[in-house]
Amino acid sequence: MTELPQSRVRLQVEVPPAEVSRALESTASRIGRDMRFPGFRKGKVPPPVVISQLGREAVLDEAVRDQLGRWYTAAIREAQIASVGEPEISLGDLPGEHEPFAFSIEIGVRPTAELGQWRGIEAARREPAVEEELIDRQIEQARERLARLEPVARAAADGDFLVIDYSGSVDGEPIEGAQGRAQLVELGAGGLIPGFEEGLIGSSAGESRTLDLHFPEGYGAAELAGRDARFEVSVSEVREKLLPSLDDDFALDAAGLDTLAELREDLRAKLLEADEAAVEREFREAVIDAAAEAATITVPEPLVAARAKEAWEQRLHALSHRGISKDAYLQIIGSTEEQMLDGARPSAERALRAEAVIAAIVAEETIEPSDDELLAALARSVEPDERGRVADPAKLLTQLRRSGRLDDLRTDVAAEQALDRLVAAAVAITPERAAAREKLWTPGS
Repeated sequence: MTELPQSRVRLQVEVPPAEVSRALESTASRIGRDMRFPGFRKGKVPPPVVISQLGREAVLDEAVRDQLGRWYTAAIREAQIASVGEPEISLGDLPGEHEPFAFSIEIGVRPTAELGQWRGIEAARREPAVEEELIDRQIEQARERLARLEPVARAAADGDFLVIDYSGSVDGEPIEGAQGRAQLVELGAGGLIPGFEEGLIGSSAGESRTLDLHFPEGYGAAELAGRDARFEVSVSEVREKLLPSLDDDFALDAAGLDTLAELREDLRAKLLEADEAAVEREFREAVIDAAAEAATITVPEPLVAARAKEAWEQRLHALSHRGISKDAYLQIIGSTEEQMLDGARPSAERALRAEAVIAAIVAEETIEPSDDELLAALARSVEPDERGRVADPAKLLTQLRRSGRLDDLRTDVAAEQALDRLVAAAVAITPERAAAREKLWTPGS
């Protein structure tokens, strides 16, 4: 491994001849399953015949493409580096018979930290608390969930619900998907194009209205953006939202409790528990930030950009599982990809600095989690599947060991233990004292 400027390294990787041969054989076998050749049934063409017919170099080239990701991952793991960002891979020439395959990897790595005094670090820790306003807000949300919609014989007002039939057109041509029957619309919710809900205020059941509206320039359907449209709307019903009264019956319906006072106390206890957890998270973050501030760490800008891109791609991956594309998400939040990446840089740099400090504490304290500690960590992390079954942590540990990924878990647990030690050695101070100290220490203040 060769260290390069800007927190980058270069790895020279050599895949043994036996591994190259196995990859060649595996790829030829896969190709043979889809190959037709005289004298053999479809899917039964043996690897030597495939290699003979297509040429060793062609099959080996595909084998390298198939296995490069696995070889890259193994090389990173063997080098025991914490990589950041996408690698630059340079491939060597395809090897001959009984020769190794060589390639190189250049990639960013986590920066190193020269620790300052990390024991006894002072960090702000507030007292957990629950404001009555928050309890009131929770109760109002419960009232909204239990609200009823009752038909009324009056003109519609802001906050009412209408049952409508509608159809939309542009230049006299119907808009695809802009027709509906018996649709429930909340006036004032802002869920429709500008002017639609406002145009129905004052309408009554049995009334029809024509709404001449304008699609916004940034409307999601590009073919409608910035265009004028006409909507024909028929109101079949006006409904008023009725909230339940704040009494003991509401407490029973909302949470199965006997009185409204019990409901408030139950909400207070739950909110306080949640705030206690939030206080602990905030304190841990403040401690690691203070430790990073006390350390000497150089974080090159390209590394920050690479980590910001990693975070952005992870978010996109999570959104894709919810059926949300990148373009749709950017439209929803009203931003561009470049703006999102720029906005992610401060948190990316903060994360890199924190990781560098934690890694340095692991090294200084020679933290090496035992198998029992790894087992305990797995037991804490496993969750029931869709059938309610929980995986056996011991079996998971065995699987990780067999797959060569046990060191990844060991690294994660060591980092967790290092953070625990850092936090345990910290001194909590009031937010007021922390603010006063920050003001005192700020240059130029």
